[in-house]
Amino acid sequence: MDFSDISNRGLVLLGCGKMGSALLQGWLAGGLNASAVTVLDPYPSDWVKGLVADGLNLNADLPVAPAICVIAVKPQMMGDALPSLQALGNSDTVFLSIAAGTSISSFADTFGSQTPIVRSMPNTPAAIGRGITALIGNAHVTDSGLAMADQLLQAVGQTVHLSSEDQMDAVTGVSGSGPAYVFHLIETLAAAGAAQGLPADMAMKLAKATVGGAGALAEQADEDPAQLRINVTSPAGTTAAALDVLMDTEAGFPNLLSRAVKAATDRSKELGKP
Repeated sequence: MDFSDISNRGLVLLGCGKMGSALLQGWLAGGLNASAVTVLDPYPSDWVKGLVADGLNLNADLPVAPAICVIAVKPQMMGDALPSLQALGNSDTVFLSIAAGTSISSFADTFGSQTPIVRSMPNTPAAIGRGITALIGNAHVTDSGLAMADQLLQAVGQTVHLSSEDQMDAVTGVSGSGPAYVFHLIETLAAAGAAQGLPADMAMKLAKATVGGAGALAEQADEDPAQLRINVTSPAGTTAAALDVLMDTEAGFPNLLSRAVKAATDRSKELGKP
């Protein structure tokens, strides 16, 4: 990764909880020097504290004109946390938010109308470098500024660029909340296996490995998921019998998941209202 601009000007990370720590770990593994990073967090972990010996600036004075400020605090904590960065607004410092439900306009109200702001939505597999993050910048973000934000987010997985901020609610419904749907699939698949006579721990091991392996295959295969499904479905076989239930238009996955994603999307819209 090319961190030259950040190395010269510095990066500020506001909040270093699970997601902030995952990002920081990815940046350091990618070659960013700890001395280029200033972390602001009232309750830093022992791991973050240990990075001070490597040059990390912890709860120190802000760089004069950092290349980017990454906002990784929970939305309910922003009222107390954001004022510490206000002096950096209306400049060429890019503000990158990974906070759910907080609009670009809300940040512009705090930092100034001329501030370059990128809003993003990562998901929890970022903790193991397998996340996917959607992002979009306002009109004040240059191409190089957006590329810098994208590079930082790629440290924990894949990225996609949105054409409209309105799409962020649907992203929340699909990939932001989506890991919870998959976790629930695993637990219910395991419970179903146990109900058919398998030991509970064996059923859980089978369910985890099956979902994890199928997801990896879906990402790596040239065929789309529909074709992969067809490939493993013999006519009148066991998989076909199960899919007759799962693909039922009223009681199966299509209707159920459509309703679930819509519910999450609608709730995201509600939470984003002032």
